[in-house]
Amino acid sequence: MPDPRFFESTGPLSLEAIRELTGARTPGDVRETGIDRVAIASRGGPGAVAFVTGRGFLDDLRSALPSACFVPEALAGELVEGCAPLVHRNPQAAYALVAEALHRPRRHLGTDPVSPEARLEPGVSLGPGVVVGPGAHVGSGTIIGPNTVIGPGVAIGRNCRIGSNVSISFALVGDRVKILSGAVIGEPGFGATVGASGIIDIPQLGRVILQDGVTVGACTTIDRGAYDDTVIGENTKIDNLAQIAHNVRIGRNCVLAGQTGVSGSVTIGDGCQFGGQAGIADHLTIGDGARIGASGGVLKDVPPGETWSGFPAQPLQRWLREVAWLSRAAGTRRRGGEP
Repeated sequence: MPDPRFFESTGPLSLEAIRELTGARTPGDVRETGIDRVAIASRGGPGAVAFVTGRGFLDDLRSALPSACFVPEALAGELVEGCAPLVHRNPQAAYALVAEALHRPRRHLGTDPVSPEARLEPGVSLGPGVVVGPGAHVGSGTIIGPNTVIGPGVAIGRNCRIGSNVSISFALVGDRVKILSGAVIGEPGFGATVGASGIIDIPQLGRVILQDGVTVGACTTIDRGAYDDTVIGENTKIDNLAQIAHNVRIGRNCVLAGQTGVSGSVTIGDGCQFGGQAGIADHLTIGDGARIGASGGVLKDVPPGETWSGFPAQPLQRWLREVAWLSRAAGTRRRGGEP
């Protein structure tokens, strides 16, 4: 279930209403039931609707057993009893439509910059133009700079330092966290699919969690999860102009230099180091203590403790040998010889 601090439920929806909304169909006789939330295949349960696009997800679906599931035609007969099939040519697009209908982000609609429903502990300091939404909680000793916006339901711990023109939404922030000016925390991750009339956004229903002692650099962006959370571990330090995509999990005591980009659903272990402009492709694992050189482009998993560099990134010594060989080969050709 999406966190009710950030999303309000508008359900339930009947299966008939879902069919009308999405254009899905239910083959055979299906018992009518109410749907009050969307879920990924492994997080279903009664009252949930999920989606699967291939057989690889069916085991997750069987263990979670949602009340209904969007499936392609080929999988309609493979759902377990009790899970109503909703046949659709693009199950993810149908899921997106229902997610948008059932889970509405909470908004700060009042005229007061600081909502009367917000809770500020003693010793909080707010700069000019700060906005704090309903249900937000700010811990004692925290300083928030001018023109920063704290969204509904956001929790910020004690003795934090939040710069000016920062936006924080859909987030839980620990103690002693520093977020420098211009950073954006909790905006939707990049998720889209093809709908009936073109590309549509997939609602992002997760959160951002910044654990104690994290530093986030100026103008860095950290996206909230698509369904699970984006998590930055204790004492990790992120430089300016970095991009952390949805569902990323970064361990403790990591350092990410400026303009590092981490794609969606990457898992990074403890004590990792990233040089400036390092880029990590999606759904990879970076092992504990691994190091990625500046401008390294990582396209596969990196084992713990190794140092990789280059594009595509590879172990440092191998990359250095290749660079040296290419340099010698180029020099030989310039002199008219063979490499």
